[in-house]
Amino acid sequence: MNRYLKFGIPVAAILATLAWLGVSGAKESAGYFKTIPEVKHMGDAARTTHLRVNGHVQEGSIVHEGSATVFMLVENDGTQNLGDHLRVVYSGDDPLPDTFKDHAEALADGSMGADGSFHATKIQAKCASKYEAAPPKLPASKPSAI
Repeated sequence: MNRYLKFGIPVAAILATLAWLGVSGAKESAGYFKTIPEVKHMGDAARTTHLRVNGHVQEGSIVHEGSATVFMLVENDGTQNLGDHLRVVYSGDDPLPDTFKDHAEALADGSMGADGSFHATKIQAKCASKYEAAPPKLPASKPSAI
């Protein structure tokens, strides 16, 4: 067998495997998320696919039930009872973020269950007021020389 062919085939196989792993990993970790109405319009397809759902934590909806945390995601900022709601059951291994509280914007990563609840394995939360830019400081006024 030719020397170049002897080493070329394994090198090509290794490069093809690395390319396949890179492409499939990029597809899995894509940062796309769905809104609550989009998930509800998916119907049965939502149960068979891995989803990331964005919304706000409804006020007073966070309940700890054993090792699981149950809460409601809503479309609006969580202060009003408007728009679509989605019940989320979080049973992941990681502790909930410090910013996970009422009215916080949250991103739940998981899949829809047969019971109509979203079963999350990962939660990300953002408290909008914590990340707002500080107001600019005004320059000190100089006394007028009139």
